[in-house]
Amino acid sequence: MSRLVLRSAAVASAAALALLIAGCATSGSDDAPAPGASADAAPSPEDYVTPGTFTIATGETAYEPYVIDDDPASGEGFEAAVAYAVADKLGFAEDEVEWVRTSFESAIAPGPKSFDINIQQYTITDERKQGVDFSSPYYAASQSIVAVKGGAADGVEDLDGLKDLTIGAMANSTSALTLEALDAGIEPKLYNSNEDATAALGAGQIDAVVLDTPTAYVAVNFYIDDSFFVGELPKAGIEDEWGLLLAKDSPLTDAVSAAVDELREDGTLAALEEEWLSGLTEGVTQLK
Repeated sequence: MSRLVLRSAAVASAAALALLIAGCATSGSDDAPAPGASADAAPSPEDYVTPGTFTIATGETAYEPYVIDDDPASGEGFEAAVAYAVADKLGFAEDEVEWVRTSFESAIAPGPKSFDINIQQYTITDERKQGVDFSSPYYAASQSIVAVKGGAADGVEDLDGLKDLTIGAMANSTSALTLEALDAGIEPKLYNSNEDATAALGAGQIDAVVLDTPTAYVAVNFYIDDSFFVGELPKAGIEDEWGLLLAKDSPLTDAVSAAVDELREDGTLAALEEEWLSGLTEGVTQLK
């Protein structure tokens, strides 16, 4: 996912900057198939980092509206709530869930994991799938333009107004690809990371930056001084879908994906999105 670069010193990177959900259940027996998975796909207790416990990781600092008050165990916030809902589908009660913290980068790196799943706004990409597994998506983010008040982006209300702006984006990100795919004559200035792009915005080197909408919300409300939403971009056929991250070839991947699929089909994900994320674009202009 796109990541704001403010994660190191109490700031979250655009991929890590942003986004919770809650649920609970009783623990099934060791031999019972996990709800949401076929008997053949049901993991055994030994497949978990700690048998009898569902270990969930999130960011070293977890931000609203994904985790409220940096307390994922409360189940409050979009991603916290989603995590508990998945745990419930897998047969774990709330007191059988253990939270741990990781940086965005260390979790996505190939190698052994200290968690069963990690939830911190990870965009599913083919490149990342080479080193880790992802569940089916639990959320699809739109893209938005952010700028600093008093700059060239003030007063822009449509796509045509973006043509005269210098807009930064992370190279090869969904944000940059969406802007290019709009075919509106808007050429983003590309950076190696969202951190670099947002730093350029703060330094006045560009007029605006494009980020996934949840990250943009966190940036505007918590991290970029005097910033504002210029507007939300129309979809351009490029989905920024977030998945739960697991170790490569994890024996839990199928069961976790089945749990996410059930939560989508029974309306739980939509309800959690409405509860925790409906205010993200309240009052934000839809750029056309």
